[in-house]
Amino acid sequence: MIKMSPDIKPSRRIFLEKVATGAFGLLAGVAMGGIPVEIPDNKKNPEFARKQSKAKRLIPVMITPYKRDMTIDFDGVSRLTDFYMAAGAQGFFANCLSSEMFFMNDAERIALTRHVVKYVNGKVSVVSTGSFGKSLNEQVECTKAIYDTGVNSVILISGHFAAKTDSDDILIKNFDSFFNLTGNIPLGTYECPLPYKRVISPEVFKFLVKNERLVYHKDTCEDINKIQVKLGLIKRSKMEFYNAHTATALPSMQMGGNGMSPISANFYPEILAWLCENATNSSKRSDALWIQDEISKMEPIISKLYPISSKYFLIKRGMHIEMSCRSKTQKFPLEQQEILDNAYKVFLGWCERLSITPVRV
Repeated sequence: MIKMSPDIKPSRRIFLEKVATGAFGLLAGVAMGGIPVEIPDNKKNPEFARKQSKAKRLIPVMITPYKRDMTIDFDGVSRLTDFYMAAGAQGFFANCLSSEMFFMNDAERIALTRHVVKYVNGKVSVVSTGSFGKSLNEQVECTKAIYDTGVNSVILISGHFAAKTDSDDILIKNFDSFFNLTGNIPLGTYECPLPYKRVISPEVFKFLVKNERLVYHKDTCEDINKIQVKLGLIKRSKMEFYNAHTATALPSMQMGGNGMSPISANFYPEILAWLCENATNSSKRSDALWIQDEISKMEPIISKLYPISSKYFLIKRGMHIEMSCRSKTQKFPLEQQEILDNAYKVFLGWCERLSITPVRV
């Protein structure tokens, strides 16, 4: 069991058991906030059955190794990419918040993305954020430059297309103007916490889904009911749905989501890959519920002082990278190191129970 600190939120085991049981077809379901979650009958809804049964993918939000002089360690990026793939990752988000993209310039974001695309060499898909710029034209040029690196789709931060006080109508208008200037480039959306977290409403999501160029969504709403609404809207679309919220990962995949893309992929991707593989496997129901509860409780522990916490954890696992970050989390107190040392032991216990062999790095 995980050693919990006093400020960690209580377990969500009861919620997870109810929702996951329903998603296996045994319960109509009760979710957060008292709003019922209806699980469609697979026989009556073949489209839901297809979405639910489709292989789930782990898409790590990649951290960026830096050298001591704070330049990008591209050799470290390659080693990290090998590690993710050996652990079961089936795609990459190469330029994201975890990558410290807000601490890079355009040239560095492009170079980092191009390196991952070239190194992966078509084995799995790669996406990258491309909506930086102070004006619409600059955003368009950024998207084109990122797409030219060879990514499968370019990701747009929802908070880049409207001010915090702007209405959804303005957001839709700005998205539409952007779409008209970016040709046929495949796109995705990302509810990134910066510059501010703009959760995409059902009305905006409906607009996005109608555009066949929108093929990817990284969700951070942390609300299973809102997730269910979004999944209902993409049933017959090309858009794939990846959940960043660990506590709702299992039910979201059982409801038809395409996989996971949380920060914990930078600590123990093997565990998340196992959960993706077994999310809809009724024979693994007990283990899936158990590990979902475990990783939910672990999330606030590993999130503290992230991303330097992930670099410490990976170094402990044997990864040859520096504990260098461009963000403000430069210092890493001994107390937090000891907490992650304990988390590492817990991780090994998870692997033992689930018969997972940790990747050697």
